[in-house]
Amino acid sequence: MAELYVVATPIGNLGDMSDRARRVLGEVAIIAAEDTRRTGKLLSAFSISTRMIAYHSHNEETVTSELVEMLLQGKSVALVSDAGTPLISDPGFPLIRASIISGIKVVPIPGPSSVAAAISVSGIPVHRFTFEGFIPARSRARRIFFESLVGEQRTMVFFEAPHRVRESLQDLAETMGAERQVTICRELTKVYEDVRSGKLADLIEEMAAGKIPAQGEFVLLVAGNPSTDQQLDSDRLLRELLSELPPTRAASLAARVTGKPRATLYQRALELKHHAWTKNNKASDPGI
Repeated sequence: MAELYVVATPIGNLGDMSDRARRVLGEVAIIAAEDTRRTGKLLSAFSISTRMIAYHSHNEETVTSELVEMLLQGKSVALVSDAGTPLISDPGFPLIRASIISGIKVVPIPGPSSVAAAISVSGIPVHRFTFEGFIPARSRARRIFFESLVGEQRTMVFFEAPHRVRESLQDLAETMGAERQVTICRELTKVYEDVRSGKLADLIEEMAAGKIPAQGEFVLLVAGNPSTDQQLDSDRLLRELLSELPPTRAASLAARVTGKPRATLYQRALELKHHAWTKNNKASDPGI
């Protein structure tokens, strides 16, 4: 029985095409491509003449059975997307699923991925992250989408189109806060590759000033919300310091220990001091 190969292809730089990927694409009986014209240019660059068949979101349900039949007949198939690793916001799941059910071996040919590339250079904690795919196009749906992720503690990875990236950044700032840390990756591995990291407010200003062109392909990484445990740790530290120090001094020391903004910790220190004062007064008033 033949095998189904899931082949990663370059996201911009042809030098990222692996020897194994070239060999597999040249040896299989057929290549299932998201866009045969785009993949055709790639194959031509490496002198590969393997027959292709279009396999995209509009025909994957019908073409899947045809490809599985070929595999069962002993004809090997390679699945490729327009760029990068297939199935990451690309068609292909029905084919993978049907192949597994039919007992066909599915073989990954790893390589380029815009998600992995963006994560590696983001400077944002990525020991845990969640890939959220393409951001909704319509304004209301986009805001609802972001609001549902406000409490997400993992770093979030998004894809966005160039003509909507400014609006998406603005909606992110309004729903998650302008101070949220973000990395904007544009045109990864291509000639005009650009990676910028900083606060949402600052990056929005850079884009408005034209320092980040709204052109090319974008991957956005948004730092997760501080965890409840981290907040509890900060509060515990502040309470200990407030038992000996005034709020200004307690906030300054807490900022040095936690790395959090002094102004944020000072505000929290005032809240904790007020809560403690209210609690003590209630306890001492027999009429309450």
